[in-house]
Amino acid sequence: MIDFDWNEHTFTESQVKIANYIQKHIQHVLISTEQEIAREVGVSIATVSRFWRVIGFQNLKSFKTAIRHELEVSPAGKIKKVKITDSASNLYLTMEKSIGLLQETIDHLESDQFKQAISLLRRARRIRVLALGPSKGLGELLVYRMTRFGMDIQLIRNQGNELFEDMIHLKREDLLIIFAFTRLLPEAKVLLSYQREIHYHSLLITDQLIADFTSLATMTLFASRGDVNEFHSMIAPTLLVENLVLALGMENKQDNIKKLEHLSDLRKKYEKELPR
Repeated sequence: MIDFDWNEHTFTESQVKIANYIQKHIQHVLISTEQEIAREVGVSIATVSRFWRVIGFQNLKSFKTAIRHELEVSPAGKIKKVKITDSASNLYLTMEKSIGLLQETIDHLESDQFKQAISLLRRARRIRVLALGPSKGLGELLVYRMTRFGMDIQLIRNQGNELFEDMIHLKREDLLIIFAFTRLLPEAKVLLSYQREIHYHSLLITDQLIADFTSLATMTLFASRGDVNEFHSMIAPTLLVENLVLALGMENKQDNIKKLEHLSDLRKKYEKELPR
């Protein structure tokens, strides 16, 4: 994406919708008129026209020019120039889309931001993970991998008013990880609100670049899942989770290697009694 910080601007509610639409449909925006963008977002044409100056451009035309230049030199732009044979078109289109999602995620992941997330994980006394709906598998993966390092990490399985059973055990030294795709669920809203009272830290993993809830957490990491009206891929969020695990493992490399070696020894010793 073009090199400017969306988060440095103070957007109105309508402008948030426009910004989110642009980030998720940039190729479509490049061939759209202001009227078409306004119709897709559900705002007035005048609101769209004013938006370009808010983000530092004279008009839609100057915005398109800057974006096209950026795409020409980016890896995501280069992959679009790859010729696709008819016999492999379905496979390559899938690969191209996946690469695009990964590239979008990488483009919005700053090194310092990632290091801060690892620091939060490392310093936490306990880690609790809220991963509901389609993100449940990601939460299970995160817990499974990090448990191997001897970390006290668990999924929050209670929902609705049963969530209070988990909340009473949260302490200041804890870290709460929340997966929030598309929107913030009521359970996540309550936990982030409760954070202001207990002062534990929170790490929000979301597919929303610009939303009113991203500032509620201690820090937020973005992982692209595709456009709102298409199949939502988990390839980029999975990559993000795996990299969090790997980076954390490298923080105390020797001790973690010993734990994994011990795990391997146990498997060999008892493989007949507990076959894989």
